[in-house]
Amino acid sequence: MSTAPVWSVDPRTGKPREDVASEATEHEVDEAVRAAWAARGALADRGVRAALLRTAAELLDGAAEQVVAAADAETALGSVRLAGELARTTAQLRAFADVVDEGAFLDVRIDHADPDRTPPWPDLRRMKVPLGVVAVYSASNFPLAFSVPGGDTASALAAGCPVVVKAHPAHPATSELCASLLRRAAVRVGLPPDVVALVHGFDAGVALVRHPLVSAAGFTGSVRGGRALFDAAAARPVPIPFHGELGSLNPVVVTRAAAEERGEEIGAGLGVSMTLGVGQFCTKPGFVLVPAGAGGDALVKALTAVVGDAEAGVMLDHRMRDAFVAGVAERAALDGVGAPVTPGSGGEHTVGAGFLTVAASVLASSGPHDLLLEECFGPVTVVARYEHPSEIGAVLSRLPGNLTATLQLSAGEAGGSEDGGAAALLLASLTGVAGRVVVDGWPTGVAVAPAQHHGGPYPATTSTSTSVGATAIERWLRPVTYQNTPEVLLPGELREGGGVGVPRRVDGRWESPTPPLP
Repeated sequence: MSTAPVWSVDPRTGKPREDVASEATEHEVDEAVRAAWAARGALADRGVRAALLRTAAELLDGAAEQVVAAADAETALGSVRLAGELARTTAQLRAFADVVDEGAFLDVRIDHADPDRTPPWPDLRRMKVPLGVVAVYSASNFPLAFSVPGGDTASALAAGCPVVVKAHPAHPATSELCASLLRRAAVRVGLPPDVVALVHGFDAGVALVRHPLVSAAGFTGSVRGGRALFDAAAARPVPIPFHGELGSLNPVVVTRAAAEERGEEIGAGLGVSMTLGVGQFCTKPGFVLVPAGAGGDALVKALTAVVGDAEAGVMLDHRMRDAFVAGVAERAALDGVGAPVTPGSGGEHTVGAGFLTVAASVLASSGPHDLLLEECFGPVTVVARYEHPSEIGAVLSRLPGNLTATLQLSAGEAGGSEDGGAAALLLASLTGVAGRVVVDGWPTGVAVAPAQHHGGPYPATTSTSTSVGATAIERWLRPVTYQNTPEVLLPGELREGGGVGVPRRVDGRWESPTPPLP
């Protein structure tokens, strides 16, 4: 039975570039998952896993010119941006190789038998083991760092889980190229290529999350698509963890003192952040609480200048462009909403950046203006002007969960009293609605660091986990305790003497060749 072709499309023109592949049938999805399942034992050796990740990074770097060109042709994100994204992607692969080498992610804990306790303790040895095959759903806006060779794939392989990636239709040729490099890396280090597989098509994505041999899934995309897959994962006869990143408004609160002290600077910074990458970052500040008065006016004036000078840009595909144009038009038509710089169509294939304004008081209770509290993907933000600080809390209490929240303070507030005063209360309010809280900065840009958390309350994510940073590996592991198990049958990490040299907590004390990860 023939299936629909998968075309690579140029977002700058809307014209097809090449026929890349065919949408996978249910049978082909089944074959890919079963091959990945059969390959999982080959990933048991941590040294081989680390070598795979480093070799994948090496091959991607070696093909940088080809990879960047393919991604730019399909996303219009530009070679400079994509070269930086590729560097981030390969650094992430190497970072997870270091995590594998260190071994702290295994969370090894040993409690020796203690017959003198009441009741007596048996010998207990605990560590984390891989879940199995992981389904990865690529993101549109990061064709490398959140796609085939991205963080979900890297962390799953690091955990010892084979991966079947569902390619994003906005960059299928880039996906094929990157998958071929990862599979080549696997062969080079002596692993079967099927530790990484790629499938295309909407139906293939649904079949993948329902497959009985898939043990977990990672997703980055829309609320609608992510929620449908999340529900499918939960409705299986054997439900599986679904770690989805779905949508985020990323609110910003500007205090009155901050606006009066540096309103121009904040407005300019906001303009740069919200238009970065044509507003297609998952951390774009999409909602800003700004005080009424002179300081807020200066902020809005500076924002107007920056956004007004922004060139029209090409979005990732025409479907997203059309959704953006329709979304901002619907929001701008609401009573009391202004548009100092009107967002929307910038031409047949482009969009123009802009922002909307509204009184914060109308958002303190539910109504038609609730639409302004939903993410609009693209170069637009909503500036809500508040008269009294009490309106800030009223609006924040109505926000959905977010990846980030930002607080802009004056120098005096940042230095503040010992208890932090009003600033501390605002920070606590923002902590309740986001996974990362930024002070006097902007949320666009996510450092791939051990302490990073890229997640948040629903709908930002469907779990409490992060998709960026060293602890992203925890999504693909589960703990197992071995009780009174003969030494010869134990994994090496749990045997006496710790011959494999990983951090371990033994009888309540760390025995660590290196400091354990938090």
